Amino acid sequence: MQLSHFKISNLYERLELGNKCCTAVINTSHSTVRCVLGQLEIVYIMNEVRQNGITNHSNNGIKSVEEYPLWMFWKRRRYVVAVLAFFGFFNVYSLRVNLSIAIVSMTENKTIIHENGTVTYEREFDWDSRVQGYVLSSFFYGYICTQIFGGWLANKIGGQKVYGIGIAVTAGFTIITPILAHTSVYLLIAVRIIEGIFEGVTYPCIHSVWSRWAPPLERSRIATLAFSGSYVGTVVSMALSAYLADGLGWESIFYVFGAVGIIWFLCWWFLIFEGPEVDPWITPEELKHIQDSLENSKVEKNIKHPWKSIFASLPVWAIVVSHFSENWGFYTLLTQLPMFMKDMLNFDLGQTGIMSAIPYLAMAIMMQFSGHSADWFRERGILTTTQVRKIYNCSAFVAQTVFLLGTGFAGSAVGSTICLTLAVGLGAFAWAGFSVNHLDVAPQHASVLMGVSNTFATLPGIFSPIISGYIVTTPTNDEWRIVFYISSAIYLFGCVFYGIFASGELQSWAIESEPLTKASPPEKQGVVNERFEMD
Repeated sequence: MQLSHFKISNLYERLELGNKCCTAVINTSHSTVRCVLGQLEIVYIMNEVRQNGITNHSNNGIKSVEEYPLWMFWKRRRYVVAVLAFFGFFNVYSLRVNLSIAIVSMTENKTIIHENGTVTYEREFDWDSRVQGYVLSSFFYGYICTQIFGGWLANKIGGQKVYGIGIAVTAGFTIITPILAHTSVYLLIAVRIIEGIFEGVTYPCIHSVWSRWAPPLERSRIATLAFSGSYVGTVVSMALSAYLADGLGWESIFYVFGAVGIIWFLCWWFLIFEGPEVDPWITPEELKHIQDSLENSKVEKNIKHPWKSIFASLPVWAIVVSHFSENWGFYTLLTQLPMFMKDMLNFDLGQTGIMSAIPYLAMAIMMQFSGHSADWFRERGILTTTQVRKIYNCSAFVAQTVFLLGTGFAGSAVGSTICLTLAVGLGAFAWAGFSVNHLDVAPQHASVLMGVSNTFATLPGIFSPIISGYIVTTPTNDEWRIVFYISSAIYLFGCVFYGIFASGELQSWAIESEPLTKASPPEKQGVVNERFEMD
């Protein structure tokens, strides 16, 4: 049976089938038209309409918000949220990573010329590799404590507030870090733990933001756009920190990035709102588009989380294992790469900052491609959500396994840098896999699920620097190869586990979830054609 005539008129769609016709109320930017005609249900995908050149011409030539290209992000409020979240994660990682560069300057031998002309070589902070390992990992002692709490708090008071305050407090403590470091290594460790506590809420609570702002078929691109800020922050922090340390002293690293974090917080607090329904600058068209697309996955503030079902779910554990595996390799490189390049590749401090940043620049670029291509495959029905998540995640882990092993045997600075860049850069595809998978399996619980997975994924941040500190003591190529062997083995395990147990489908226990406080039934929206009301 063929559709003989189809034309769009503003908010109404008229479907004529033979001599019978019906009228269905839809949003023309929505992906699906449903029309019930007796016992016959017609489903027409709007993407096909767009491909055939049929558009809404009743707007007198005024461009629809959804017709603007993606690079004009300011035309869509949801992309304004994503871009400012991008700069939020830029700050999250620049505040986290700066110590990895600063500690190289703090502990390197410096030439001291005394008044009598005697030349000596001294370190400002005489910390061995084990103490440095504890300093670098201390951030994660606090970070791991607020993962699940951050997701729960975001559901209670809103992800926008929690995200902003978490970064602002971390920035404030970063500014006073040099004073505490000069006072005592224990105070430095303590302030890093406190910074970790406040930064720990950021990843879980951003999923609360996406659950209200991100349409399902745009989740990959919106989330990867925001998350790529982490890697741009890493790039800028590593490169700029090296030059700040050389030119103004290592203390300036903390002053500069702390101040940038405070400025970002003011922008986020006054420009971004909890949800599209309370945003005074959103257009009615975009508001309707977001609300219609999220109609089947509305988030209740007082939702009851089915903890037993969550921890018994293999798709959830697939996310957890994958998140742990990705972070083991990431945190190993994040904290140890500057040392590796200085000790084994013989780069000076300035070169170390730049060369350490190159792999993360590759990842930031590749994340845009991975997010857009993942959504492209899903929108056109080429791959299911489950297939997209598994293919992207597992291919990334295989690439990281191969190229990390290659780093240990490259034998040259150029070869090692190329392998590291490919390992980190291709890892971007995993972020179109596990990182948004929480929203697929249980959108109402996504912030809490991110808290659960990021709790386990924080363990590498605690143990990886310490283990690396005990392994790499001389240092030698063989010691560094052991570090890369461990990371590669964990990547491979994560690939296999995720490939077997992951899912992109809404889980039954998530469908059955009910709010703690019963909400009144929603009112019907739109115009009702009573001829087609069912008994």
